[in-house]
Amino acid sequence: MTSSEFDSFRPPEPPRRRGRGFGRGGKRRPGRGFGQGDGNREMSMVPDAEFTSYYGHPVVKPPPWDEKVAAYLFLGGVAGGSGVLAAGAQLTGRDALRRNARLGGLGAVGLGGIALVADLGRPDRFYNMLRTFKVTSPMSVGSWMLSAFSGALGVAAVAEVDRMTGARLPLGPLRAVLRAVEAPAGLAAGLAGPPLAVYTAVLLSDTAVPTWNAMHRDLPFVFVSSASLASSGLALVTTPVGQAGPARTLAALGVVGDLVAMRLTERRMDPVAAEPLHHGKAGTLLRWSERLAVAGGVGALLSGRSRPLAVVSGLALLAASACTRFGVFDAGIESAKNPRYTIEPQKRRLAARRAAGITDDSITTGPPAP
Repeated sequence: MTSSEFDSFRPPEPPRRRGRGFGRGGKRRPGRGFGQGDGNREMSMVPDAEFTSYYGHPVVKPPPWDEKVAAYLFLGGVAGGSGVLAAGAQLTGRDALRRNARLGGLGAVGLGGIALVADLGRPDRFYNMLRTFKVTSPMSVGSWMLSAFSGALGVAAVAEVDRMTGARLPLGPLRAVLRAVEAPAGLAAGLAGPPLAVYTAVLLSDTAVPTWNAMHRDLPFVFVSSASLASSGLALVTTPVGQAGPARTLAALGVVGDLVAMRLTERRMDPVAAEPLHHGKAGTLLRWSERLAVAGGVGALLSGRSRPLAVVSGLALLAASACTRFGVFDAGIESAKNPRYTIEPQKRRLAARRAAGITDDSITTGPPAP
């Protein structure tokens, strides 16, 4: 009998008994199957292969974000679109639309900042992001963009409040300065609005989360359309119908853009990575987003003389935008939890590269093992 250093890892063998293989009359008893061991052979040590993931953990670690981040995504879209509407109203002389868009945008960016700081845990973590400017970091660029937009829109909104209160704010000699910089600040907020509304799409798609990463080519278009829905909806709720013409136009364009962008995004994605957009909470939200967008867009076009219809349509557009942002957010979180959404698209991409003859780089080094 031989021995080796691996003997200690073998399972114990049952004791041997003479004549164990035969019953009365000399007939042999039925043998045991492979892997069950009868003292004369080794037991199977390897279980049947079943794919899960390493130690049962997700292949990609889900980001530690909750609904506060989703709320920030939505409120950033409201603020950015409102800045654009306010600048347009400033240039066309629509005072009520300009005032409401500025104040609504400032309220949205303020609430979004609160949600962001609540997710970060401490305000100084946001300040620390402003210590450097890194072009290759969507978070760094977005932090500076948020600060620039908030500052410019804040100046314009303070001017609106001072005007509404009959110049009663305790500004003193600063009032003349405020009047001088109001128009440039409003236009600056209009220029910073679209990047603010869309940078969060770059932030999400720059991660390794399967569904978000698979949407990287088209998610900015989805978010800019969603911002159009949100800002135009807020303007329809707060502005008289006589001055809300640009908001109605933006709502119609936003609905078309939202529907087309989502369809194109899903068509260009890997079908497995797109599954979380259709199932569970995310699927429900995105289906409602489409319905509310269509209803709100039709209502906006018909609300030229009906203030109640304009309010209802605006609320539907706001809800549609929120459903889009929350739905995309939840779909990404769920895709990171299931290894299938990471492994299967990877295998297809590798197979496509091999089929195209790309086998000499660090990604694809040769044909698959037999």
